Amino acid sequence: MMNRAEKETIIANLKTDLENAKGIFLTNLIGLSSNDAVALRKGVRDVDGKIVITRNTLFNRAAQGTTAEKMLAGLKGPHAVALAFEDSAAVAKCLKKAGKEHEGIVDLKGGLLNGEELSLAQVMELADLPSRDEMLGTLLATFNAPISALARVMNSVREKAEEQGVETMGAISAEGSAAEAAAPTEAEAPKEEVPAEPAE
Repeated sequence: MMNRAEKETIIANLKTDLENAKGIFLTNLIGLSSNDAVALRKGVRDVDGKIVITRNTLFNRAAQGTTAEKMLAGLKGPHAVALAFEDSAAVAKCLKKAGKEHEGIVDLKGGLLNGEELSLAQVMELADLPSRDEMLGTLLATFNAPISALARVMNSVREKAEEQGVETMGAISAEGSAAEAAAPTEAEAPKEEVPAEPAE
């Protein structure tokens, strides 16, 4: 049995979390085994999220004055709230995956994204979006594509230089310049002397 001070602490901490969260998802974990619940909490925590389970009355009081007030008012039965502080899609993805693995136990019931109410269908669509890390990986690969192409060209030049027995690009240029300098121009080329014809 929680005393008044403990309840007030839970309410204050939860209100702060609700105010700071970018995504808020209403779900239910009742019936999930201890190990599975720990794994789900860890998955959400790894993407900078948090799962809170407490009494509906405390959810209701903590939500008052926040964007989650309507969603968390008048709850009946057991509930849990998942909070996303950075990557809302990644947290939704964790919950959707858990729902597939534990059908009928982990249920998504709706959510909020940046203060806007989401239907269950919209939460599912959000869960299907690439996570922040996945999008960054795609962006990085796009940025790296020209660099990779340049690296392939440079490698090809190096291989040709090695085939010619030249160690550096500078040496290739120097050899080319030396060859050109060594070849006499038409003006500089010595002319063969033609003996004068004897006078008659």
